[in-house]
Amino acid sequence: MRVGLFFGSFNPIHIGHMIIAQAVVDSGQVDELWFVVSPQNPFKQNKNLLHEFDRYDMVQAAIQDQPKMKVSDIEFSLPKPSFTVKTLAVLSEKHLDKEFKLIIGEDNLSNFHKWKNYEQILKHHQLIVYPRPNSTPPKIDLSEQIEMINAPMLHISATFIREAIEKGHSIKYLVPSEVDYFIKSKNLYL
Repeated sequence: MRVGLFFGSFNPIHIGHMIIAQAVVDSGQVDELWFVVSPQNPFKQNKNLLHEFDRYDMVQAAIQDQPKMKVSDIEFSLPKPSFTVKTLAVLSEKHLDKEFKLIIGEDNLSNFHKWKNYEQILKHHQLIVYPRPNSTPPKIDLSEQIEMINAPMLHISATFIREAIEKGHSIKYLVPSEVDYFIKSKNLYL
């Protein structure tokens, strides 16, 4: 079984994430897509980061009616910050029957050579790449490892959503309705 791994803080998960996930599933490149909720991105320090269990629950709420999508908490038990190469190794050990592919935005390609042990990732995993605005070409040749997918480029950011909540603005069309309800019911990001 081919599984696409979509890593992120999902703080909160939003319509942009969901559209990319659906595009990956529809591309036929994977049989399932797993959202991997990252407790801490090694490239980002975010003082507004919700607790990982709240972010996990939001993803679970967002995908509850999507049979080809799952959420993973694998990184919750790994040392922080979470490095993709380690997570991929642990998942590959636990799920010998699965072929894992890494889903990343085109904007991440230019810095992919800075990822911890990126050569190991490329040796064992294909990259499914979705288009992102203002992307620059990678500094290393990745042509053999990349599967580009067609997906709309949306300018929705979790930062924008958090700021809207702080200002008391509606986020109705920016997040799945289940996520909007979850955020309101727990008074998150206020």
